Amino acid sequence: MIDITHKITTLRTAVAQAIVEVGDPETIRKITNDEVPKGNVFEMAKTAGLFAVKKTSDIIPDCHPLPVESTTVDYEVEGNQIRILVEVKTIYRTGVEVEAMHGASVVALTMYDMLKPLDKKVEVSNIKLVNKKGGKSDYRDHYKKRLSSGIIVCSDTVAAGKKEDKSGQVIREKLEQHEVDAVNYVVVPDEIEAIRSALNTMVNQGLDLVLLTGGTGLSPRDVTPEAVEPLLHRKIPGIIEASRSYGQERMPYAMLSRGVSGVIDETIVITLPGSSNGAKESMDALIPHMLHLFRIFKGARHN
Repeated sequence: MIDITHKITTLRTAVAQAIVEVGDPETIRKITNDEVPKGNVFEMAKTAGLFAVKKTSDIIPDCHPLPVESTTVDYEVEGNQIRILVEVKTIYRTGVEVEAMHGASVVALTMYDMLKPLDKKVEVSNIKLVNKKGGKSDYRDHYKKRLSSGIIVCSDTVAAGKKEDKSGQVIREKLEQHEVDAVNYVVVPDEIEAIRSALNTMVNQGLDLVLLTGGTGLSPRDVTPEAVEPLLHRKIPGIIEASRSYGQERMPYAMLSRGVSGVIDETIVITLPGSSNGAKESMDALIPHMLHLFRIFKGARHN
C-alpha cells in the first residue's frame, strides 16, 4: 500500500452507482411487491452492500483499512432498470471511492444472484464513481495571479556557512508543488533584529506569504517567535495549532515547538521548526489548505 501518513484527516465522501437491468417487466413487479422466492431483493442486496463496503480492504490489496462512518444504499427504478446508489463517508487520510464502487458492485451482484432463477436476461452494467468530496483537490484554491512567498532561514550555523540549509529547501519545494513562487530566500542568524529586518523587507516587497524556519525551540538562542510576534497586526493561532496537532500524531516532541502565525499588513507570516523533517511535516499539515486565507483576503478587499 502507498504511504498516506503525510496526509491530513478530512471528511471524505464518495457516491458510486451500478445498474441492474432485467429482461422482463414482471421481474420488476415481483421485486417491488416482495414476491421473489429468495427473499426481499432490496433489503438483502443492501445488507450485502454494507458488508462489502466494510470488507473492501480485505478484498482489494492496495486499499487501506479505514473507519467507515456512514454507508447508505438507495435504489431508483425506471422501466426495466434499477439504479443502485451507494454513498460512503469517512473521516480519514484517504478517500472511499473504491469502497463505494465495491459496495455498489456487490449490491448489483446480489440482486443478480437472487433474480437469475426468474429472469435469464438480468444484466449488471455501468459501475462507476458518480462523485467524491474531501480530498486535497477540494481544498486547493486557484488564482489568476500566482501567490508570492519568501523564506527566512533562522540559524547561526547556516548563516556562518557551517551547515547546509535543508529546511528552507524543503519549504521551497513544497511551495512550488502548489504553484506558490518563492521569490525571496535569505539566511539570517538567530538574532531578533536580524530576523525582524529580513521579515520587514519581505513584507515591504508585498509578498503574500513569508515562512520562517528555525528558532522555535526552547534553547536560549531560539528567538524567532519573540522576533515575529510583536510585529503581527493580527494573530491566526489556528495555523500553528493545526501544525502542532499534525506533528504530535507523529512525534511527541512536537508539543515543545513555539510557533506563531498571523498577518502583517496583507502578508501572512508563519514560523516553522528548523529541522527538515519538522518543516516538511508542518508544510504537509498546512499546504494547500492554509492558502484559502488568500481567498478570504481577496473577498474582503472587494467588499
